[in-house]
Amino acid sequence: MQADAIFAGGGGEGYGVPQYLLLRQANRHGLIAGATGTGKTITLQILAEGFSAAGVPVFLADVKGDLAGLALPGSATSKLHGPFTDRARKIGLDLTYRACPVVFWDVFGQQGHPIRATVSEMGPLLLSRLLDLTEAQEGVLNIAFRIADDEGLPLLDFKDLTAILAFVAGEARALSQTWGHVSPASVGAIQRKLLVLENEGGANLFGEPALDIADLMRTDPAGAGLVNVLAADRLMLSPRLYATFLLWLLSELFEQLPEVGQPEKPRLVFFFDEAHLLFAGAPKALVDKVEQVARLIRSKGVGVYFVTQNPADVPEVILGQLGNRVQHALRAFTAKDQKDLRLAAQTYRPNPRFSTEAAIREVGTGEAVTSFLDAKGAPGVVERTLIRPPSSQVGTIPAETRARLVAASPLAGRYDRVIDRESAHEMLAARAAAAARAAAEAERNAARQAEADRAFKSARRYSPPPRAAAPKGRSDSVTEAFAKSFARQLGTRSGQALVRGVLGGLFKAR
Repeated sequence: MQADAIFAGGGGEGYGVPQYLLLRQANRHGLIAGATGTGKTITLQILAEGFSAAGVPVFLADVKGDLAGLALPGSATSKLHGPFTDRARKIGLDLTYRACPVVFWDVFGQQGHPIRATVSEMGPLLLSRLLDLTEAQEGVLNIAFRIADDEGLPLLDFKDLTAILAFVAGEARALSQTWGHVSPASVGAIQRKLLVLENEGGANLFGEPALDIADLMRTDPAGAGLVNVLAADRLMLSPRLYATFLLWLLSELFEQLPEVGQPEKPRLVFFFDEAHLLFAGAPKALVDKVEQVARLIRSKGVGVYFVTQNPADVPEVILGQLGNRVQHALRAFTAKDQKDLRLAAQTYRPNPRFSTEAAIREVGTGEAVTSFLDAKGAPGVVERTLIRPPSSQVGTIPAETRARLVAASPLAGRYDRVIDRESAHEMLAARAAAAARAAAEAERNAARQAEADRAFKSARRYSPPPRAAAPKGRSDSVTEAFAKSFARQLGTRSGQALVRGVLGGLFKAR
């Protein structure tokens, strides 16, 4: 086996040469496709094992719960041991059972470590996709995010999102003068959709501590890449939530990781299972974003592998960037199925030994038509391939085993406790409380002023008329006349002399 490659499978009688996924070309993305029950999950499992053994961390969503078996080694007592041994002998594989180092995650925090994002990190575009908003409603949501930025209101958790929308609804008329028409009806529609999302458990996705991307890119002490398994069986009940979350995670990897050019092996490999959910009914802006991420993220050392039933589920602009392909059987029962089959066959480099279209129709469970990039980055000739058996356990694991593995995880306790720091909800509540206190104080002051005004008016209305001056008596008249005469005399020389005489007599008397 090649040390710089992952052995995907080989040939027996009637099959082609052994097939390897070169680690140096693994960040050129890939596709695993095929009808239900044809072996896509096993192919995903053996590729995850290969990347982990090569020291490459992996992130994948466990839609049915059976990828949890990566955490346990396969067993010689399993009913699959016989068929696996036969397959290994046919393709020249020395089958050894071993487990992978696995970290379990769960948006709902029940089957693994909680995994969260802040509302700001999710952004208005992905939130609009998550809530299935109209163009007008998306515009209102963009205004809400802009106002939060301008006002210094952090949007972290679900409460913050509902609070900023309530603020926008209350100030719709004033905001319309700056931002254009802000329809209260649009705000109400967004609020109703948020209520539906909350009822589905979507509020668990938002909050802190938010996921640190570095925690997905760890290796164990032996150098094996950690396999991050997202429990998605419950998450799949809300397909739009599932697809939006994985796209957010992919976008975060794209935005946070530095450029590394063409590494000898990827820094992380991301498997996007049930990829058709990402593109079903997606607006062009979202497809453009996925296309941009898929085109540029490989230079950051990340390989993205889409897993879906039919290659036609993936838009052509993205399908053209998927260089490593494993195509399991497609069933062509209808005219559309036959057309999709022909189109799928045309995307492979033909092999003169067989018809690609016929091979895709005829391969059995655990077999595939494969094409991997060669050392120069060119697509390899398509080959019929027997997929190698996995080294880890196939199928689900007991709940108590999962709980034990979660408790022993290197990330145990890091994300388990929710942090609820001051953010938009608390800030807007404080503003509202302060405004209410100011309004109450103003109302009390107005009431006191009104009471004072009433009292003043009442006092003027009932005050008694002024009393008539009492008639002057004779003694008062004599006294008053003497005083006036004395005052006049003070202004004359004789008067001044009189004063000096009187005062001098007083001082002498002392």
